[in-house]
Amino acid sequence: MSLLGFLVLLLIAAICGGIGQSISGYSFGGCLISAGVGFIGAIIGTWIANELGLPELWTVEIDGSPFPIIWSILGAALFTGVLGAVMKRRK
Repeated sequence: MSLLGFLVLLLIAAICGGIGQSISGYSFGGCLISAGVGFIGAIIGTWIANELGLPELWTVEIDGSPFPIIWSILGAALFTGVLGAVMKRRK
């Protein structure tokens, strides 16, 4: 993967992570945290979609690597929602 492809992938993951955090109502940091949440959301969302037999809805291919937009947003919302609920209980 080229540097430009990685930066574009990082930007798309940050946008998906930010949207997912907005949906869940919890925010854990800035742009880099949103990118991490977007990547984790893509992993979680894709895994759940594969387990339930759901199709890939909106996938962007960057330098030969597919990135699932919809599943990333839903996975990020689920991840931040669970993480926010666990962290809120601790306080």
